[in-house]
Amino acid sequence: MFLLQVLHGNTACQHVVHFGDWAFTAVAYCKARKRLPLRVLQILLERIAGTLRAAASTRSQWRGHRVWVEDGSSFSMPDVPALQDHFGQPSGQRPGCGFPVAKWVALFDLATGMLLRVTVSPLRTHDMAKAAEAESDVGPGDIVVGDRGFCSYAHIALLNIQGIHAVFRLHQKQLVDFTPGRKLPTKLSWKANPEGLPHSLWIKSNGAWDQIVTWFKPKQKPKWMSAEQFALLPSELTVRELRYRVSQRGFRVKEITLVTTLLDADLYPASELAKLYQRRWQVELNFRHMKITLKMDVLKCKTVDGVMKELTMYAIAYNLIRSVMAESARVQSVAEDRVGFVDALRWLIGPGTGGDWSRIAINPRRPDRVEPRVRKRRPKQFPLMKEPRSVLRNRLTGKEVAA
Repeated sequence: MFLLQVLHGNTACQHVVHFGDWAFTAVAYCKARKRLPLRVLQILLERIAGTLRAAASTRSQWRGHRVWVEDGSSFSMPDVPALQDHFGQPSGQRPGCGFPVAKWVALFDLATGMLLRVTVSPLRTHDMAKAAEAESDVGPGDIVVGDRGFCSYAHIALLNIQGIHAVFRLHQKQLVDFTPGRKLPTKLSWKANPEGLPHSLWIKSNGAWDQIVTWFKPKQKPKWMSAEQFALLPSELTVRELRYRVSQRGFRVKEITLVTTLLDADLYPASELAKLYQRRWQVELNFRHMKITLKMDVLKCKTVDGVMKELTMYAIAYNLIRSVMAESARVQSVAEDRVGFVDALRWLIGPGTGGDWSRIAINPRRPDRVEPRVRKRRPKQFPLMKEPRSVLRNRLTGKEVAA
């Protein structure tokens, strides 16, 4: 019933009473859901993830590698003291005028869109603080793709120790110089121009904007990493830096620099790595499916344990829909990303489907589609709440006309 509740848009507990011919009240259902251990849902999700890993090994891979896309997002929840103390709220909101917000890091399979693992942390937590936990099920030889928020010496070194490859967009503070044969800057030159010289050693050039360099271990450890973990990192790391231009109209970024541990330019051409990173945008669509289509943007539980149960069940429901999409794609002989997520959800909860996978809608292929991130429908013109509700209520009732 918990699964059905989430599949119906996390509907009210009073609605769950009408799902079948059962005789129980909404209060009884809420109490039963509270008694359901969180670990039960986590084990179920882990088993689904295990099945996912086994299936992904036989599905389409990128040049012999499974590819996982990593990114962070957030979700809101009711304004209650327990959640405020645990997760916190945005700094721009006054006490009593905002809602607790949690950060979560998710790892998706690029081929199927399925969710491998999700981790949750308080709002003021760096994405990297939970990245290692999210990557705990990634196997040797796999590739993790992420934006520049995940690009650091420490993160790439941790993945490299486990035999996992990385393809990240280079962090904006990391300096790159593609001059062939350049020397490692001396301490004197660094002091003269500390912000304008790269701190890497040139090794080999694969082209105009493609080179292999050595990164050196920073002296200070990141805040998200323990001193024991930092001590185990190697003193240097060989990586590949490459840059390409984006000529497609409508894209905000015109030039992208990547760093990867895939060093062989013959096996992994720069053009193919650029196409692979372009597919990273799929993770934003996955987040949209979970937060907008499934209505996970705002959770409803008022305890930390309840929030974790809701999130875990959302991950289970999302993967169940992805499984339906995968089977429909196989039956209809199309790519999985063309099967409609919304229609797969409707098919899953709709009556009388009869197991006919071919009834699920197939979307047209629209490569390099560009849409502005704007809203056309205007919201109601009510002012934002800048004081606690109790203060506003007392002020309203103190007037002669309460309107």
